[in-house]
Amino acid sequence: MSIIQVTSDNIAREHICCAMSDKKTQQGVSLKKDWLACRFQEGLVFKKLDAKGKVFIEYLPAENAWVPIDAPNYTFINCFWVSGSYKGHGYGAQLLQECIRDSGGKAGIVAVSSHKKRPYLSEKSYYVKHGFEVCDTAPPYFELLVKRFDPDAPLPRFKESAKQQTIVTDDGLIVLYTDQCPFTDHYTGEELDAIERAYGIPVKRVKLTTKEQAQNAPSVFTTYSAFYNGHFVTHEILTKAKFDKLWNTLRESQS
Repeated sequence: MSIIQVTSDNIAREHICCAMSDKKTQQGVSLKKDWLACRFQEGLVFKKLDAKGKVFIEYLPAENAWVPIDAPNYTFINCFWVSGSYKGHGYGAQLLQECIRDSGGKAGIVAVSSHKKRPYLSEKSYYVKHGFEVCDTAPPYFELLVKRFDPDAPLPRFKESAKQQTIVTDDGLIVLYTDQCPFTDHYTGEELDAIERAYGIPVKRVKLTTKEQAQNAPSVFTTYSAFYNGHFVTHEILTKAKFDKLWNTLRESQS
């Protein structure tokens, strides 16, 4: 199968893979496409398999990445997803090779993962298999991986803000998010409302709308990060059901 590059010229008619069958996220898809259209002007590349599946990669100059890292002259992989029946056919390697080819002249490529498999993060083992290595870490489980082309280039690092994992706020749940993911628009709405009603805790949403805000965020994962009483809880999108499972742990850890 061939690879399609989504650009400003064809984004209106091309699906963006990750939420194409979920009716609840149609507004989020529109917001994600708007976000992508703006990032295309800053060097973001979106390539996907020419198929009705979730097989795609996004990457851009690290200087323009919406993540708190210092990685001058590197390419940053913003999102990389091969799902379901498309795994095991070499499509991921094909997409990664596109990124490597397009990064000619760069010091290397960086990506965010974790020390063990977690939702919304590409698997560390896959990157390691393709020549990446850990160059920095940030609590509680984030890892910065690099594939260096220039051995003399400085290693990329997480910014200090990303390692703090705290946010100055009143008590309650606060969620930082962006339009990078088509799911965040829906799940920062009624699901957070349900948590607020059920637990009687204040819930605040903070949408990051510029790369400068994202690059100085108090969490590695700017797509979505939840904090409780100022402390990082999870980068996974919360539903009330997920929060139910977290509630006792949260109370015990901060009692």
